[in-house]
Amino acid sequence: MSRTDTYGIAVRVGLFAFLELLSLILFGAVLAPWAGTVASAALSTFLAAAVTNAFSVRIFERLSMVDLGLHWNPSSIRNLSWGLAGGVLAALVVLVPPILAGAAKLVAAPDQPANLRSLIFVSAMLALGVVGEELLFRGYGFQLLLRQIGPFATILPVSVLFAAAHAANLNATPLGLLNTFLWGVILGFAVLRSGDLWLAIGLHFGWNWTLPLFGVNLSGFRMSVSGYVLDWSAGPLWSGGDYGPEASLLTLLMMPILGWGLWRVPVETQRLPLVSDLEDESAPGEEATD
Repeated sequence: MSRTDTYGIAVRVGLFAFLELLSLILFGAVLAPWAGTVASAALSTFLAAAVTNAFSVRIFERLSMVDLGLHWNPSSIRNLSWGLAGGVLAALVVLVPPILAGAAKLVAAPDQPANLRSLIFVSAMLALGVVGEELLFRGYGFQLLLRQIGPFATILPVSVLFAAAHAANLNATPLGLLNTFLWGVILGFAVLRSGDLWLAIGLHFGWNWTLPLFGVNLSGFRMSVSGYVLDWSAGPLWSGGDYGPEASLLTLLMMPILGWGLWRVPVETQRLPLVSDLEDESAPGEEATD
């Protein structure tokens, strides 16, 4: 069967999605009794993503996990660095202006003292969770669809699923889900621009890691690491309420800036085999040679 066959692609993507959901449920059930909320969510996401992607790309494509955009080389390091810088700066654009304007202020939290071990633990869990989410939403299934139906028809629906996956988070709001959808578009575009997952991983982790440093909730989760919390005098439309800044108007206003920066940043485009192989196979006037 041709790898470009629409029916074959649909079966592979459908099976991949089913295995993702099943793995998330199973790993979540196993980890929930002994791991905390943050650790359980991060570890189950990472393990489900790793197992599902490794199985699918090996069985269906005879490739390895690194072929999903995880090759480690100088271009990968450069793209990851740009992503980390972009994610951190995006968070600062949302959080620093309200502090300067007096709409929010950092205050010490005596009941949540800074703890290096907590910072290391939270950073590790965030990293695992980010890699897991990128593999789940921008990994095998995403890349198959990208090569079969194109960027626009892939990135938008997958971004809807990305937002829907956060709908059950504590204190989720319509604005928060809209912003999460837009984040999905940004991250999908990052994969398209870089030809790897490293740029998207950097953006995602940079944002997720910076928010807890300011003592604000991340997608409804509270992670105390810095000994400070951000005390808002502005209303939930600007602060995001208990969901965190991802449910704020400030994050919505930041998105065009981040998109423009992602368009302009000098990333190094790499080769995604699942996408470029289709182009190679479909190139007119070319025949395979031994």
